[in-house]
Amino acid sequence: MESMFRLDGKVALITGASYGIGFAIAKALANAGATIVFNDIKQELVDKGLASYESEGIKAHGYVCDVTDENAVNALVATIEKEVGVIDVLVNNAGIIKRIPMHEMSAKEFRQVIDVDLNAPFIMSKAVIPSMIKKGGGKIINICSMMSELGRETVSAYAAAKGGLKMLTRNIASEYGEYNIQCNGIGPGYIATPQTAPLRELQADGSRHPFDSFIIAKTPAARWGNPDDLAGPAVFLASDASNFVNGHILYVDGGILAYIGKQPK
Repeated sequence: MESMFRLDGKVALITGASYGIGFAIAKALANAGATIVFNDIKQELVDKGLASYESEGIKAHGYVCDVTDENAVNALVATIEKEVGVIDVLVNNAGIIKRIPMHEMSAKEFRQVIDVDLNAPFIMSKAVIPSMIKKGGGKIINICSMMSELGRETVSAYAAAKGGLKMLTRNIASEYGEYNIQCNGIGPGYIATPQTAPLRELQADGSRHPFDSFIIAKTPAARWGNPDDLAGPAVFLASDASNFVNGHILYVDGGILAYIGKQPK
């Protein structure tokens, strides 16, 4: 049974994995035996990521690439195939969010979020699929969101992109399942990362931040998730254990999407 979850001999590319959720997923895949490749948009971020992997005892391969640039992505994939090997596992993790009320958001800002969060996974997947077909299979994991299912104020572009990514996931599964390519998504809940730290800081009077209280109340697990909570789901979807799982979005949210919330007292 354990061998089904091993990734020995596999090459895994995780986009935007210098830190945060991408780094946690890459670390989990490495611990399962995969060779890790990652990219980021600036050399300083790649260097930071390489140092972090090294501190974990992981030999990673880092490259600078803008995932919204199709020519740059094609060049990146060709370089990885030459220097590391054919990509067996692609994790489309790179993403951005702009919290702006919709009526105040410019079309340019909307397009930027769509470009990074939806167009880039299309470009990346398109680039790796031909070699996966030739090799006889592969795994694509798209990092979706609870906003693939829900709306919320100020995140119209993000929700539109992540909803689209859910359907892109299902369509890749539909179109390339016959080639033994499984495409699934992971939908993280609210994860405790440096980016969300300000939302979890105690107030001057010692009380919880209002948003922190909101998330705790909405989550049956009564806590924020940790990046490591995504490790098991990522390894599962990257491994042979999920060979007949295709077009599925695995929500790792502590139960938020299943929960209507507590009755007010």
